[in-house]
Amino acid sequence: MKPLILEATEDTPEIYFNPAENVFRMAKSSLPENAIAFYKPIIEWLKEYGNDPNPRTRFDFDIEYLNTASSKQIFEVIMLINELSSKTQVSVVWHYDVIDEDMLGLGTRFSHLVKVKFDFVAYENDDLEF
Repeated sequence: MKPLILEATEDTPEIYFNPAENVFRMAKSSLPENAIAFYKPIIEWLKEYGNDPNPRTRFDFDIEYLNTASSKQIFEVIMLINELSSKTQVSVVWHYDVIDEDMLGLGTRFSHLVKVKFDFVAYENDDLEF
């Protein structure tokens, strides 16, 4: 299957879904003007991937900031990942800044809504400039 690779912009996250490398990552900020339109090809790609997934699939989410519309679309992505768990061993690694309680809370809420295993990885953002 062809990888789905989208470079991050100021308003959209990096998407790096590459089955050949077994790397599935979403990172940076998600503030697209039209979240439904931005996430539509991602959701369609995941549906296609679900037809013949790798034996093990790990999704890394390293979202620094997102808006409400993106949160709803990422929930759709999480639900598709949950569906994959009937065909393959799936896990989610939810990365969050140690001081970002909102992002930890969002990942925790998502984890309670699905049967997929979530691991939470805190990091300290040393790149902050004041």
